[in-house]
Amino acid sequence: MSKSTAAQVTGVAEDLAARIQDGSLRPGTALPTHRQLAATHGIAISSATKVYAKLKSIGLVVGETGRGTFVRDRPPQREWHGDDEARLHRSAVDLSFNHPTLPGQAELLRNMLRELAASQHLSLKPVSALTDGPDLDALDALCRRERIRAIYTMPTLHNPLGWVLSARQRQGLVDIARRHDCLLIEDASYAFLADQAPPALAALAPERTVYVSSLSKSLSSGLRCGFVLAPQDRAGRFKAAIRASYWSLPGVITAMASRWIADGTVARQEALLRQDARERQAIARDVLAGMDVTANPNSMFLWLVLPEDLRMDRVAMALAERGIAVSKAQAYATTRHVPHALRLGLSSPPLVQLRAVLEQLRHTIEQFPI
Repeated sequence: MSKSTAAQVTGVAEDLAARIQDGSLRPGTALPTHRQLAATHGIAISSATKVYAKLKSIGLVVGETGRGTFVRDRPPQREWHGDDEARLHRSAVDLSFNHPTLPGQAELLRNMLRELAASQHLSLKPVSALTDGPDLDALDALCRRERIRAIYTMPTLHNPLGWVLSARQRQGLVDIARRHDCLLIEDASYAFLADQAPPALAALAPERTVYVSSLSKSLSSGLRCGFVLAPQDRAGRFKAAIRASYWSLPGVITAMASRWIADGTVARQEALLRQDARERQAIARDVLAGMDVTANPNSMFLWLVLPEDLRMDRVAMALAERGIAVSKAQAYATTRHVPHALRLGLSSPPLVQLRAVLEQLRHTIEQFPI
């Protein structure tokens, strides 16, 4: 980029930044398209793209595929408390916890993850979803078109959509994997919550299934103890990868996990969590009745699709200002077009407070903009 072009980009970006910061362009305002911005300021479309990239890097705008670029919400200054879940929003001034960030840090992480995947010759391919699970016809077609090495799946209590695949769907998934010689990676993080689920993929196809789970969800988030059940002919490679990456868990962690599994503590805790999850989902169904909610009655979370005229980043900000932290759909989307939806975890608030929290959430959404 030449000096003159760089100066143009900087000038336009600074002008828009000033208008955003002085309130001339209010949060949620739709900004001109790249072509319109270029025509207005007499710059190239590629320069207009760089203008919005600059503004996005400093948190002033947000781009949404298929919808355009919008002024990002910036909350008013207020006192932040160490136990405030909303305190970590990037626009807050947080002096209670050390989590230094640098410009471009998020993009640096994304690029590194892509590079790591590329170094292993990995390319991720999304598969469309139906209401009750992945589209197996689409998966089969993908496997016919391209050389797919592994299929990652959550057949039992998918996060965030909550589905539990039927025995027929599981057999169909296994058949596809065998037909195209694919490895199956079965994520069972939340499987303990499902009552009477069909057999795991690892039981149906032990020769090609890598079963992965942990005790972090069923026992304690601080108990960072996971485990892998791998086909016998691949076990050596997994052991080598584990040794190369972190060697082993601290002895006290493995001792605690082993004892609690053996003495029945884990089984008892999982039974209590299943009952707790059912009670929380019942409250959520009652409070959020009539809203576009997808959830399993035994899960700890739900998927809430927002009305078409609402943008998730603005709703999430409004909720954060009321002390309610939610996850936006970006964290779960596998395509460029991200649905305007929120993932709500139901297990953190005390059960006696959950109804009031969800009522506040519903009121905020229904009265938006406030």
